[in-house]
Amino acid sequence: MSENADELADDLAAIRAIIARQFASLSWSRHAPADWSSFLGDFVEGALLYPAARPTRSQSVTAFVDRMKTLSGTTLRSFHETVLGCEIRIFGNIAVAAAAVEITENNADVSRSVEMMLLVKSDGAWRIASQAWDKASPDNPIPESLLHGGRDGTAS
Repeated sequence: MSENADELADDLAAIRAIIARQFASLSWSRHAPADWSSFLGDFVEGALLYPAARPTRSQSVTAFVDRMKTLSGTTLRSFHETVLGCEIRIFGNIAVAAAAVEITENNADVSRSVEMMLLVKSDGAWRIASQAWDKASPDNPIPESLLHGGRDGTAS
């Protein structure tokens, strides 16, 4: 592989690791708490989240974590997210990633969503600058290409 191909492979691996860590760290059960610090650590300072609820309202990562912590101690006794597929596009020190995710709440309620992340690379490390998601439904299905791995690479 050329140096650029090696660098692209390293960048893709680093972003895939962030995606995997994001969803793993935000999973919990009665016996295993979420890893809030790992979740928080993947974001740039001031990053904003845009949940699926409409009308659209941005939320700080800290406010989101505080809300999820409260839910984990009350009505949401378990929460697990599984990445079904993702697609990553990189241009220089910026990237976008789309991840199809299956969510299981309280070991019973299963839903799916697509989460999109804007990432930036600074000082050799990738971090999330913004993240938004929307729920999948029969009227808004997850694209098959995203469920089957998508297409990674550089922007063309």
